Amino acid sequence: MQYRNLGKTGFSISEISLGTWQVGGKWGDSFSHDNADQILNAAVDSGVNFIDTADVYGDGESEKAVGRLVRSRTERIYVATKCGRRLQPHVNEAYQPKVLRNFVEDSLRNMGLETLDLIQLHCPPTEVYYRPAIFEEFDRLKDEGKIQNLGVSVEKIEEGLKAIEFPNVQSVQIIFNMFRQRPAELFFEQAKRREIGIIVRVPLASGLLTGKFDRNTNFSKDDHRNFNRQGDAFDKGETFSGVDYETGLAAVDELKAVFPGAQNVAPDALRWILTFDAVSCIIPGASKPEHLASNLQAMERPAPSPEQMAAVKKIYDERIKNPVHYLW
Repeated sequence: MQYRNLGKTGFSISEISLGTWQVGGKWGDSFSHDNADQILNAAVDSGVNFIDTADVYGDGESEKAVGRLVRSRTERIYVATKCGRRLQPHVNEAYQPKVLRNFVEDSLRNMGLETLDLIQLHCPPTEVYYRPAIFEEFDRLKDEGKIQNLGVSVEKIEEGLKAIEFPNVQSVQIIFNMFRQRPAELFFEQAKRREIGIIVRVPLASGLLTGKFDRNTNFSKDDHRNFNRQGDAFDKGETFSGVDYETGLAAVDELKAVFPGAQNVAPDALRWILTFDAVSCIIPGASKPEHLASNLQAMERPAPSPEQMAAVKKIYDERIKNPVHYLW
């Protein structure tokens, strides 16, 4: 495992880390603590030292599993969680300092920890990024020792650029993959200039970039890849990175020719992300231990050649860019 700095936090974190939405979120299965424990411990055994969760994953059960992991291991494991999505309705006016403070304290109780290494606002409405009082509350939480660092998880480039204007924002979690390339433009440049850590989520476009799906693949009714393709439950860009499913399948077929011999495109798709030095880590999810093993294969892949990088860009420009690039 290789490690990179998470911005100015002083944390040296695994390039390939672990996101736990699949462990406790809308992926078609109910929460299993036994399965979560297997995945989490296997990740740490493989050198992963950064775990991303959220209070809404499994209604707090994911946080409980992560806390149990941290308390049971001797390794230094950095814990990031998120707050805000529990607000109903999830609107700008619902974001209030006292409410967010309560969410932080709930997460500490869920995990059985005294402090959070990183707390992130969980994709709040754009208007929240224009309210300094929200960000100031996290300075007080840091002074009290309840958090170590503040980050944000964003949907849009605009939100990331606005967030990093606040001096206490240390990291930005953002969707970036072969089907969502816009962050590599202005945002990566500005984040590097400010020494902001970049946590890449949805790196496999909800599994589309594994190359294992086809037109006959069925997703259960409780799986967001079934019910959220048009953004009926939350931002459309969180599901298949906002790419039309049929379009994505066609693009993946072309990617398989760029990386010949790889029936599983996932390791090459993850390795492609790591060619961008602005990235601190990737947080692919895993709903089974074998998914984790697949993700970790990226460490064994060579960096894509200049010809492969150009081919990926060409596929993006011709198939994906027009309907996706300008929305997020």
